[in-house]
Amino acid sequence: MSESSTPTSEMSELSVEGGGEMSKAQLKKLKAKQEKDAFKASKAAKVASDVADKVASDDNDPLKGTAYGDLRMVQSVCVTDRKWTKVEELNEDKIGTSVLLRARVHNVRSKGKSAFVVLRERVSTVQCTLFVDDKTVSKGMIKYVSSLPSESIVDVEGIVVKPESEAVEGCTQTTVEIQVTSVFCVSKVVEARLPFTMEDASRSEKDLEANPQLARVAQDTRLNFRTLDLRTPANNAIFRLQSSVCRLFRDTLHAQGFTEIHTPKMIAGTSEGGSAVFRFEYMSLGTGCLAQSPQLYKQMAICGDLERVFEIGPVFRAENSHTHRHLCEFTGLDMEMTIKEHYFEVLDVLDKLFVAMFKGLSQGDAALVATVNQQYPAEPFKFCTPSLRLTFAEGIKMLQDAGVEVDPLGDLSTATERVLGKLVKDKYDTDFYMLHRYPMGIRPFYTMPCPDDDNYSNSFDIFMRGEEIISGAQRVHDPIMLEERAKLCGIEVETLRSYIDSFKLGVNPHGGCGVGLERVVMLFLGLDNIRKSSMFPRDPTRLTP
Repeated sequence: MSESSTPTSEMSELSVEGGGEMSKAQLKKLKAKQEKDAFKASKAAKVASDVADKVASDDNDPLKGTAYGDLRMVQSVCVTDRKWTKVEELNEDKIGTSVLLRARVHNVRSKGKSAFVVLRERVSTVQCTLFVDDKTVSKGMIKYVSSLPSESIVDVEGIVVKPESEAVEGCTQTTVEIQVTSVFCVSKVVEARLPFTMEDASRSEKDLEANPQLARVAQDTRLNFRTLDLRTPANNAIFRLQSSVCRLFRDTLHAQGFTEIHTPKMIAGTSEGGSAVFRFEYMSLGTGCLAQSPQLYKQMAICGDLERVFEIGPVFRAENSHTHRHLCEFTGLDMEMTIKEHYFEVLDVLDKLFVAMFKGLSQGDAALVATVNQQYPAEPFKFCTPSLRLTFAEGIKMLQDAGVEVDPLGDLSTATERVLGKLVKDKYDTDFYMLHRYPMGIRPFYTMPCPDDDNYSNSFDIFMRGEEIISGAQRVHDPIMLEERAKLCGIEVETLRSYIDSFKLGVNPHGGCGVGLERVVMLFLGLDNIRKSSMFPRDPTRLTP
């Protein structure tokens, strides 16, 4: 065997099992393995060298730590005089000024020596630009910004400038952008992958209908990761509008002499009657119930001469209803007031209340309504002044004239309510109306009967876009009649003894109603499901998050 074909000394010392020398095939296989191992070692050494060079390069970057990097954890160490600007406040008046923003990284695009970052703060977005100049922006800074995961929170400082193009597309702040001078990460997303992207979660219903191939985030997925879902501009706007409804409700009633009260949610008996009640064991006193409404206590406050009261608080209904408009827990907007002569006095107050609320939302919060409509398009909500009032019998007549079979003394189904809402809209051009003088047989035990016909009651429902949002009435204020009505409705009178006895001490005639906050928001905005207007909905299948 020639020298060129002689194996290495290492190979020559190897032998096959049994003492023989390795075959040519075995020698060839061993040599290939050695060459592969040598290649891996060389590659690992190069990677280590590149990493070392990168670390050295980053460490030598004078801007690292002074213009970019991970911010030290905020632990209330000190208070500075730095002032942050809100993204929504950025406009042409601030061009040329330096601003400090704290917002989420909505998305990042980088190419070579430049990067474009869109920051999002609640419903507002602005574009930020970085271009390498080795003075205010380095290559390391571009790399750092490009590595920031979406939804991370950053502090960005920069100069407000006019964009080179006419307007920045895809951002709410279209007339300005930020020329970045520093960026520090306050809170970095650590999940390897988000359950869904903001782009998918914010996609318009129109876009989804036009292109079914686009990703649609399922409702259950949204609710399972609700904190992420709440960040979409539409959802953020929905709950700011919900806050406005509460504020307008509170302010308008305060202006009309109402007092806000807070009533117990754990009670001894049912507040509405029926079986839709959550029961629990209460200490050593036996079974208690979660309040189906603050009804009994509102009336007891009237007995205490508070005259006009309201409450904003949780309401519990153990209804096994899997519909677009029912929840097992919702926020009730309740009011109760004394009347001098007629329950229309209550309707007068509600008329002023809802007109003020609708005007406040349509005018004062027009930008938020528009933000919701971008994702969930809907016809503008229509109402008239004064609000339309119809008797229940008039509503039945409209349905019958339209060919709808309906029980004149029965309750209206959801489908029938919608038909009536459409008939009212076509005839009166309003999405909001009051239907009063309901049949007595479908109202709670504390409802006052009509004086001229025991088949009807001094009660009312109020509708938005063909769906009921309010149920109210004049209340029975005579203790004897009240006890008789409770027995007739199959309610254990002794569980209501303190409530009934309060009327024995004398009480003004009174009436009131209860309003579902989530339902008002849903219908004003034209949403298709109440879970969109409930921050953390509770229904028969959901108890978390």
